Amino acid sequence: MFGGVKKKVESAGNSDIETIVGKNTAIKGEISGSGNIRIDGRVEGDIAVSGSVVIGKTGEVVGNIKAANLLVSGIIRGNIEAESSLNIFASGQLFGDTKAASFSIEEGAVFRGRSEMCGKKADIGEVVDIKKSKKA
Repeated sequence: MFGGVKKKVESAGNSDIETIVGKNTAIKGEISGSGNIRIDGRVEGDIAVSGSVVIGKTGEVVGNIKAANLLVSGIIRGNIEAESSLNIFASGQLFGDTKAASFSIEEGAVFRGRSEMCGKKADIGEVVDIKKSKKA
């Protein structure tokens, strides 16, 4: 049922999906945890997990997401912080700003916002002033 996405989550170095929000489910409020989560329904609120977040084709999130990896096939309206990777697949739509170490967008996907690439996990949140840098 979730074979293709599950393989992509596992290839990112994570274990199985622990929590699924079904397509007929709507949640209002914050979600936090240490495992992987898949959203096929609607979530209104922020999501913060140390694992991966998978937004299925029928999934919609209105809120900010902070996770190790984020795989988007549905819709997100909010800002993203992905410590490792952010992947927006052809059916995915992201309306918000992003910070990620790795960012890929398939042809046909929608991305409206600003993106900031961070070289590694520790770089998220750091700002470098190029004007003051003496290296050139």
